[in-house]
Amino acid sequence: MNPDAIEIDFDERPYIAIWEVTQACDLACMHCRACAQPKRHPLELSTDEGKRLIDQIGEMKVPVFVLTGGDPIKRPDLFELIEYANQVGVRVSLTPSATPLLTREIVHRLKECGLARLAISLDGSNRETHDAFRGMSGSFDRTMEAIEWANEVGLPVQINTTFSRTNYADLDAIAALLQKKKITLWSVFFLVPTGRGKLGELLTDEEFEDIFAKLYSLSKWADFHIKTTEAQHYRRYVLQQRVIEKKAKSPAMASAKVADSIGRAPRGLNDGKGFVFISHTGEVYPSGFLPISGGNVRRDRLSDIYQNSPIFNQLRDPDQLSGKCGACEFRYICGGSRARALAVNGDAMAEEPCCAYVPKNYVPLPVPVPASEPVLRVF
Repeated sequence: MNPDAIEIDFDERPYIAIWEVTQACDLACMHCRACAQPKRHPLELSTDEGKRLIDQIGEMKVPVFVLTGGDPIKRPDLFELIEYANQVGVRVSLTPSATPLLTREIVHRLKECGLARLAISLDGSNRETHDAFRGMSGSFDRTMEAIEWANEVGLPVQINTTFSRTNYADLDAIAALLQKKKITLWSVFFLVPTGRGKLGELLTDEEFEDIFAKLYSLSKWADFHIKTTEAQHYRRYVLQQRVIEKKAKSPAMASAKVADSIGRAPRGLNDGKGFVFISHTGEVYPSGFLPISGGNVRRDRLSDIYQNSPIFNQLRDPDQLSGKCGACEFRYICGGSRARALAVNGDAMAEEPCCAYVPKNYVPLPVPVPASEPVLRVF
């Protein structure tokens, strides 16, 4: 199955489904949306419940299915779940934590079980930055080893990097390091201040644009693909740059990329719109960063929740967006981060708080004056 060739109706099914198989993890990452803990939760979905969920993923023909955590390796039935997914035609990606639990033997066994991609986090170009970000000494070295172990058995590697105030200045060095590695995809996350993620770590809209410019430039010559997570307005930036290049009659440039069978997401994908997240206890969220439940797979079918829950239907309607996002000509392909809007503004349909773009002919509404302050009236 080639995901790039699939036409997805986001009202009917998601392009990406992520199952948080556990919140147990030995790391204490400073940005962790889940506030992961060392011990597994007693109400995690069981093996049988997980298999029923995988069956539903297969029935919905979801192109990209990710097992995440916490640390998925904390689940003793992990290999059984991956093997079962392969038996029913579901391709699986995995995001393990770079701890001593992740060994060469584990990586090789994951490949044997049929894992389609290994996704490892790298949040610094050196031990000091990365290990401080992840809350464990040795995590950087284990990440570097895991990449090599995956390369040994031909298991495609994805690198996830979350940018915040802590590591923003390290972007160029991280990119340079990744260019020396054999990876298929760099997934660049932008902090959402939820869980352990702090509002003070959030980048400004100008810093978002600066990263966008670097990623767009890098995408033309890097050996790997690049995608953003919780930075939907990168799509707007890319379109703007292509228009500029077309007007200047600049030749299109793109280097050959490492082979990748997973594919890229269609335009317009957003929290709850082509994307669904199932928590360790079965709650179904628009994303892991947007904790408004649409239902629970222990009670309802995943397809019913995705298609019919009020929060998912609202998020799939760009015309319900407010502020700049509601007036933006790019709202159908971008829509801004609904998770960040909720975290910062308290409203999932509010404008993206970290977007520098001002829509054409947009006039912001006046800010209401608090009742406690005097109001100047002109008669």
